[in-house]
Amino acid sequence: MNEEEKSLPERLRAAIIACRQSVFPAYPSPAEVFDGLAEACRELGIEEWDVYAERGPVARLETEVSELLGKPAAYFPSGVMAQQVALRIHADTAGNRRVAMPDLSHLLVHEDDGPRILQDLRIEHLTTGRETPTRAHLDAIPGPLAACLVELPLRDAGCLLPTFDELAELAQGCHERGIAFHIDGARIWESQEWFGKPLAEIAGLADTVYTSFYKGLGGLAGAALLGDDDFVAQARLWRRRMGGTLYRSTAEAVAALVGLRDRLPHIGECVTWARALAAALPAEITAQPAVPHTNTFLLYAAGDPDDINTRLLAALEEHSLAFSRPWTASDEPGRVVTEVTVGQGALELDPESVAGHLAALVA
Repeated sequence: MNEEEKSLPERLRAAIIACRQSVFPAYPSPAEVFDGLAEACRELGIEEWDVYAERGPVARLETEVSELLGKPAAYFPSGVMAQQVALRIHADTAGNRRVAMPDLSHLLVHEDDGPRILQDLRIEHLTTGRETPTRAHLDAIPGPLAACLVELPLRDAGCLLPTFDELAELAQGCHERGIAFHIDGARIWESQEWFGKPLAEIAGLADTVYTSFYKGLGGLAGAALLGDDDFVAQARLWRRRMGGTLYRSTAEAVAALVGLRDRLPHIGECVTWARALAAALPAEITAQPAVPHTNTFLLYAAGDPDDINTRLLAALEEHSLAFSRPWTASDEPGRVVTEVTVGQGALELDPESVAGHLAALVA
């Protein structure tokens, strides 16, 4: 198939990969990644494999994450498994299948009803739409609950976050009612800049925390569940029951260790750059939220997706700069939306210049 025969989405994907510079986190080729992991093993002194998620780099990763977030940790191969395990433990402990979470939670939007079908959970909506959770939302749900889940940040709402005080008040409300407070912290690393608190202080508000190693940290895959010693022991048991103790997870663990070493220290700078970009946008483009809470946010504009993406393809090929992902139709007729995630490569770029490229797409 020649280039002209490819679909517009295929051509856009190829053009973004071919760009020499990018606003977004870098995604090297598999060969480059595995070369880097081999070098990282030497740099980090990794000389043994893990075996069924024990020993070696997995144990080291659990220790580092535990030190950062202030709780014992258990490695999981996927976040979907980890979060279902957390809610299952809380429901079994409480003898109650009711759990509260935002209606835009990843568990409800992207997991094909897994928590209800597999764990027999009854879901109550903590918030609806683009709302950040508060104690008032919890107080509006009567009756006993096993757990309350808060997604930090709420990704499908443009990565929105509550204030730290709101989060602390919600945690207190859970504790007063005997409800386990669980943080879906897939992007907790990216949320720290907004809260302005140490990671352990943020995680310390919750009974249990989940975090991801492949989003902001750029790992291959994997996640962690954190809680007290008894919770982590139960989590390891459920990990085995659900097939989560893969024979080898060394590559994923080493990649996560590299992310903690190389990416975590720069996430705050990426958030600052994201805010500078949002501030430089023309009136025709709306950022959601207006001042990004993390390094990921949404952009809205008037237009047709095919028209804008055709101009985007030409701009990517002309400038060799990946400054935008493809745009899609939004829920509002006549408007389009795209998501921006700022990676370390953006720190070498001028946000006002990038804003100018975005403005040209919707002019």
